[in-house]
Amino acid sequence: MRLLLFLAFLVVPVLEIWLLIQVGEVIGGWSTVALLLADSLLGAWLVRREGRRAWRSLQDALASGRMPERELADAGVVLAGGMLLLTPGFLTDVLGFACVVPLTRPLVRKALSWFFARRLRRYAQAGGPLGAGGGPFLGGPFTGAPGPFAQDLFGDSSAHEPARPNGRGPVIHGQVIREEERDA
Repeated sequence: MRLLLFLAFLVVPVLEIWLLIQVGEVIGGWSTVALLLADSLLGAWLVRREGRRAWRSLQDALASGRMPERELADAGVVLAGGMLLLTPGFLTDVLGFACVVPLTRPLVRKALSWFFARRLRRYAQAGGPLGAGGGPFLGGPFTGAPGPFAQDLFGDSSAHEPARPNGRGPVIHGQVIREEERDA
């Protein structure tokens, strides 16, 4: 993922500059600047309109007492589209418009939902905080075994309290004090 982000931050600006030069050679420099300005103004107007619409639908969902899953996802996609439209260039503008336009936004939302669900499944299978192995640093809150980084930090894991035989976590010794006993 880090390599992919690195490549995106390296490749996208190079592609944007190349595309600007290609468009500038075909329609001219001032026309290219005018086209960039025009799509920025159109994008700002569209983001403002769709952002308000997403905010209203989010408020309506909350007022009706239901979980605003789709509305939150739409608001996030509109926000990401707005950020892409702020970036100068034609490639990011096309992606930004795909995130903001109501016709294509559900497709972007479904694609992002699929991507993040896939990432979470992989992370859970690898034993991340959502997986069976608990957190990567000190183990999960309900596991007796430390995480893989805790063994590196603390040496051996024998310093940690052993897990209960049924595997439900460490035994914590304590005393229960009830209100009736404290008042007497």
